[in-house]
Amino acid sequence: MSGRTHIKRFRIRRDSVPAARRHVEVLLTEWKLGGLVDVAALVTSELTTNVVQHALGTGEFFELGLRRRGGVLVLEVSDSFRWQMPELRKPQETDAHGRGLLLVDALSAGWGVRPRDVGKTVWVHLPIHRQDLV
Repeated sequence: MSGRTHIKRFRIRRDSVPAARRHVEVLLTEWKLGGLVDVAALVTSELTTNVVQHALGTGEFFELGLRRRGGVLVLEVSDSFRWQMPELRKPQETDAHGRGLLLVDALSAGWGVRPRDVGKTVWVHLPIHRQDLV
């Protein structure tokens, strides 16, 4: 089952966040990767929420990509917004936002951002065997 890939487009709007999360839950269950469902759904929520908050108005759609490569699930979210690349920051205790990438960083084996011709892709590597992360 190594090498599976799936890409789906969603409109950039608030109701796409739970729709993307549900899509990941269903797809990973079909791929027999149920042990990753909770973590992948949380990462999906964080990344797609960032798209809705920051990329709204820069395009109609974002793409959610899932790829199984070796012992890693690669989760990617691509959008048209390139002016401000996401970066890991330590929020102040009083900040209401800004903790999403801290969660992504803590839950993943690695993550990053790469520019595209139009926009960017945020990628996350989730080990298929969660003990690989410890």
